[in-house]
This record gives sequence, C-alpha cells and structure tokens, in this order.
Amino acid sequence: MTVQPADGLSPTAAFPDPSHDQWQSLVEGVLRKSGKEVSGSAAEEALSTTLEDGLTTRPLYTASDESPDTGFPGFAPFTRGSRAEGNAAGGWDVRQRHALADPARLNEALLGDLENGVTSLWLTVSGPAGVPVDGLARALEGVYLDLAPVALDAPADLDAAATELLRLYEERGVVKSEARGTLGADPLGHEARTGVEADLAPAVRWAQRCDAEYPGLRAIVVDGLPYHEAGGSAGEELGLSLATGVAYLRALTAAGMSVEAACGQLEFRYAATADQFLTIAKLRAARRLWARVAEASGAPAAGAQRQHAVTSPVMMTRRDPWVNMLRTTLATLGAGVGGADSVTVLPFDHALGLPDAFARRIARNTSTILMEESHLARVIDPAGGSWYVERLTDELAAAAWAFFQETERAGGLPAALRSGTVAARLAATWAARSAELARRKEPITGVSEFPMPGERPVEREPAPDAYAGAPGGLPRVRRDEAFEALRARSDAHLAATGSRPKVFVAALGPAAAHTARVSFAVNLFGAGGIEAVHDPVSVDTDTAAGALTASGASVAVLCSSDALYAEQAEQVAGVLKSAGAAQVFLAGRPGEYADVDAYVFAGCDAVAVLTSVLDRMGVA
Repeated sequence: MTVQPADGLSPTAAFPDPSHDQWQSLVEGVLRKSGKEVSGSAAEEALSTTLEDGLTTRPLYTASDESPDTGFPGFAPFTRGSRAEGNAAGGWDVRQRHALADPARLNEALLGDLENGVTSLWLTVSGPAGVPVDGLARALEGVYLDLAPVALDAPADLDAAATELLRLYEERGVVKSEARGTLGADPLGHEARTGVEADLAPAVRWAQRCDAEYPGLRAIVVDGLPYHEAGGSAGEELGLSLATGVAYLRALTAAGMSVEAACGQLEFRYAATADQFLTIAKLRAARRLWARVAEASGAPAAGAQRQHAVTSPVMMTRRDPWVNMLRTTLATLGAGVGGADSVTVLPFDHALGLPDAFARRIARNTSTILMEESHLARVIDPAGGSWYVERLTDELAAAAWAFFQETERAGGLPAALRSGTVAARLAATWAARSAELARRKEPITGVSEFPMPGERPVEREPAPDAYAGAPGGLPRVRRDEAFEALRARSDAHLAATGSRPKVFVAALGPAAAHTARVSFAVNLFGAGGIEAVHDPVSVDTDTAAGALTASGASVAVLCSSDALYAEQAEQVAGVLKSAGAAQVFLAGRPGEYADVDAYVFAGCDAVAVLTSVLDRMGVA
C-alpha cells in the first residue's frame, strides 16, 4: 500500500512514467559515446553479462520478466523458505568448522566459539585432519550437547564416530528427542572426492536408527562442495546435488523407509560465493528443485530442504588473504538472504593452513554483525519479489534441472561418477572459467588485480589434507591457482637472489598521457610477482638506455597514449633493444611497431604473458 505524505504532495506527481523504449534510447546514447553503434534490444544486450550455465543477466528487469509462482514461506515449492518463519525468529545457525587433531586444542577452540556466538559445531573426526574418535569425549568436554548441535564429518570412520557421539549423548543425559545435528554420512560425496566406490549400506543403517530413535538428528549430508571445488558451476552443483539426493532416496526407500522419513534424514550443503545474487538464487532454486523431487516421489509435503551454506573455498586466496574477509561477508550475506538454515564462514586464512583465534573470531562475527547489526534475518525472504532475483532463480533452476536429467540418463550419479562423465563436464566448465581468470575478465582483488608483490606473507600452521593419499576422485581447484604458481616462482627467485624479477616501465611523454597505462602495466606484471621499476617518470630516446641499465631489468614495457606511440614508440623500443632489453612490450592494442616484441592490453592472456616473461628471465 502506498502512503501519501501528510501534506498531500506526492514526490513523483510532477514526473511522467518513463517507458522501456525511452530508457533504451538513453542507453543507445551512452553506448554511442563509447563508440558502439547499436539500437533497440541490441543496446540492452550490450550491457548484459554472460554467466556460467548459459545464463545471462540483463541490465534492467521489469514486471514483464515473469517467473513461476513462488508461493509462501514454509509451503511448497519452498522457494521462499523451508519454514514459515524463515530465519526471523532467531537468525540462522552459526556453524563453525573445526579440523584439529589434538583433543585439548580442539576443546579450547570449541568452547571459545560457543561462548562468542557460535550455535553449532562442525567437527572433522578421524583421518589425518580430524580428532581421533577416542578423543571426541575430551574435545566435547564442557559442551552442552543438548544445546549445541554437532555435525560430524567422518567419511573414513562413520560407524565409530557416530557410535561415539551417541554414546556421549547417553552418558551426559541428553534425551534422545533433544539431540540435534547430523552424523554427516555422505558416501557418494566421499567417492567424488577420493574415487573409492561408495557403500551406501552404513548410511542407510544410521538413517534408519536416527529416524526410529533420534527425531532431531539427520544421518546423511548431500554435499555439493566436492563439485563446486572441482570447478563446477552453480547449476552443475545443484544438478549433482539433486542426483545425489535422489540416489539416497532410492537407497533409503528400498530399505523400507517412507519417502517422508527418507527426506527427513537429508541435509543439503552448498557453497556460498562472493556473487551474492547468484548465491541467493542458488539456495532458492535448490529448495524449489528438491520440492519437485519430493512431489514426483509422492510426498510433496516432505520437500522442505534443510540447507547448510559454506563460504566457498574456491574463492579464497593465499595472497592478500585479508580480502577474504570481504569475500566471506558477501557470501554470508547471500546465504542469509537466500534462506540457508545454517551458515559456516570459513576463516580468512583458510587457504593458508589452520586458522588462528583471530581468524575464527572474525569468521563467527561476520554472521553476528549481519544478523544483530544489519538485521539481515529480521525479514523472511528479503529478496522475494525482486524481478532480477526471481528471474535468475527460475533460469538457474531450469539449467540445474536439465543437468540433473542428463545425469539421470547417464544411469544416476554413481554411474556418472564412475564413467568419468561428471569429471569431464566439470573439467570443461573449469577450463572455460580458467580462461576468463587468466584474461582477468573475472578479476581477483589482491591477486590478478591490485597485487602487492612486496607484501609480507601470512604464515599459518599447515593443515593436514583430509584426502591425502586418495587414489582418485575429482580435483580441488582455486581461482588463484595460476597466479599463485607465478608468484611462487617470484618468491623462489627472491630467496635465491635477494631480489624479485623486474620489468622496466618506459613511460613516454607527460603523466597525463601515460598514467593510465603505467598503472595497468604495474598491476599486470605485479600479478606475476614481477617488480615494476618506473624511474624516471618519463623517458625518451636520449634517456631510455641509461634508465633501463639503472633499473637492472632485462624486460621493458612502453606506456603512453596512442598518439605518442605513433611518434616515439619505434625509436624508444630500438634504443631499449640496443641497451640490452631481451623483450620489449607495449601497453596497448597490437600494432605495427618495429622492435616491439609483444603487446599487453585489457583482456590479454595475463597468465600466458607472465609465464613467458618469467621463462625468458630464467626464473625457474
């Protein structure tokens, strides 16, 4: 309802409603100034952004962008939330992840987190990265198990870990109906990570026991992270999660459980990325898709999906890791607005090893600030009704459903994993994304853009690899991996010689002519750990040779305006070559300049350029 101001004046009364055609005409004018002669719908398409899964986001959405009826929170198709009250009653569950092998250290960390805002615990048990099963009691000393839900991650020793947790519940007087959490059984996820063929029988057995004795415990996790960490898109993560859930439903119902009971034993885990709108749409689409599966299985009321969102490990960087705080904040915002029931914020130093107390504190406070200070959880489905979000949700759901059907046609998830179909699909997606990363079309702040080659590395205690020694399985990728390899070469050169590889910046003309391209070149070469020497501020044919020699660099890059390039580039390049430059670059689009060996420009393959430069410099 629109409420008129008390004085009766409407702020829009004097302005006519603009039409879509008028807006499009203004867009045409703006594009014309940038040299693009397009009109009509083509003007709008020029401002569109292509995403993975064949999706495109447009610059403007209106009421004409229809999407299916999303219903109400707590009712099928659950797009707007699995519960009628959403997170408005108490916010989302703040679930901290812990992977420490020492029970005493783990206990200290658990108690510290619980005293400072964490509401549930995610524990790695057994294996090289987890607490031993016989140390679980010590680790949970002082933890009120009837108040703090526990989520286990014990793929290598599910039976022992689950048995021990239930023993602790009984020993500490926790009533079976009050036990909360998940036992974390995910044999198909474990197969995806390791290549070890899954045995679903233990998961089924624990699901039957939880259903019969522990109504607040879920036995099985449908984990989308193995596919996300292998380079999969949002649609592929959703499609494979659906296929996993369906495989578990088949196994549980074949063992005699009803569809309703089987659905009640599943918790779904998804990655939340710094693309907050895609994260919002992914979680909303996931609920809608699972509701469709439940409906097709004959139990539409059982389609309320329990969701656990984890900030993406793929987006975390090792260089300038402080930026990860911003990435995880955006991811948490997306997860909260998207309606996740539980959210795990990975510490900013997650990619470097075991997090310290400060990193864990920032991680848990991220959720606290968003809920308590930003009041993010006080509105149920705050993105609902946004034409952009509703349309993106619908298109993502359609892409995910298509891939789910493709996986089912391949024989279901187990068969698709074992045939290599899943690995091939994810590898193709990651290859395409890697090309975008290499060209800096998808920038990584602090790594591929605005790097700090001279930064002091942040060091952490190494974190054991839970899947070390696994015979196969899907790879785990990171956005920064190609640039990290380049920076590692620079670090090794620094350790061996006392200095970093260098490039001489030969700026031509006044600062107004060269500043933009100098900044571009410094950023580009810095992304490979190559120090840019810009001294003096400007050079010409008389000073270029001496400046190159003084810089100690064997590679140079010319930076200036196109007009000055036409006047001076060839002559200065020739002087640099005569002075010993092994390679001369020009910052700008490729042209025909003698003695210029290569060109660097926005959209060039930065990884290929930097690799070739380090190779030429002899940096091993």
